Amino acid sequence: MSDKNLDPEHNEGNQTEEMKEEGSPVEPTSDSSVDSDADADVNASADVQDEQKDAVDRELEIFQDMQRLQADFVNYRSRVERDRGAERQSAISEAIRAFLPALDDLTRAESHGDLPEGSPMAAVAQKLRAAGEKFGLVSFGAKGDRFDPELHDALVQNPNPEVTVAEVADVIEPGYKIQDRLLRPAKVAVFLPAE
Repeated sequence: MSDKNLDPEHNEGNQTEEMKEEGSPVEPTSDSSVDSDADADVNASADVQDEQKDAVDRELEIFQDMQRLQADFVNYRSRVERDRGAERQSAISEAIRAFLPALDDLTRAESHGDLPEGSPMAAVAQKLRAAGEKFGLVSFGAKGDRFDPELHDALVQNPNPEVTVAEVADVIEPGYKIQDRLLRPAKVAVFLPAE
């Protein structure tokens, strides 16, 4: 042992210090420091909740943006398909419209007896009609039809006491439609009711 341990004065000092360390009561902390710790915890909790709320709001906004984009894409796709169908129909109409004069000539030749059945030209006329029907080509305009100014061009108008409404007297050139689209109105002579 060292001399310090044997020295009674020195031992008394050590014991006194030890007693102070062990026996002395701990000073209680003030209420303000506890309150400030609680306030800090509440503030930290509020900050975390605010951050979580902001994150949820951002996710909701992103989700709504994605839904809008998806709806825009669906609308775009349907618009493109609709436009593509309209362009296709327009192209078919223009191609068939170019063949209508030839079809008219063949129809006139048939009506005048210039295309005997079984002749090569009669076969060509039949093939042209079949090709048109494949794409929905329909001819219209017949004697006795009710006159419709949206479907008929009246080239000649004659009063007739026997009719009560305007009616087709003669078809000069048939009209054509593809499905519901008018390609060419029928050129007709019309009987008008006598006044």
